Amino acid sequence: MPSVLRFVTELVAWVAAPWALADRSWLLAVASVVLLIGLPTVFATPGDKSDVLVPVPGWVTVLLVLLQLVAAVVFSWLAWPGWAAVPVTVLAVATCVTERRRWKWLCRDVSSGPVA
Repeated sequence: MPSVLRFVTELVAWVAAPWALADRSWLLAVASVVLLIGLPTVFATPGDKSDVLVPVPGWVTVLLVLLQLVAAVVFSWLAWPGWAAVPVTVLAVATCVTERRRWKWLCRDVSSGPVA
């Protein structure tokens, strides 16, 4: 369940960020998607992800997830009406709650294996 909430929140960030930025600059809109998708694809913690291009400590992975959550919330409020942004905010809070075990594991020793 935590991974589902995290993935849905990431999808929202990938849509809301360029949507909110498109009026200002198409270049910023494209850059937001490249950063939001590219950073977690390139940088990952061994043991948390099967294919790691550039290994990073667990706290970096936690920060990348937090970047996605903040982007989803902030850009949903900038791009959409409140009735659409409120559920995104609730989703992000729920994701934070369900991710706590994984974040604790990521910030500790990764040699004990991944957390579901």
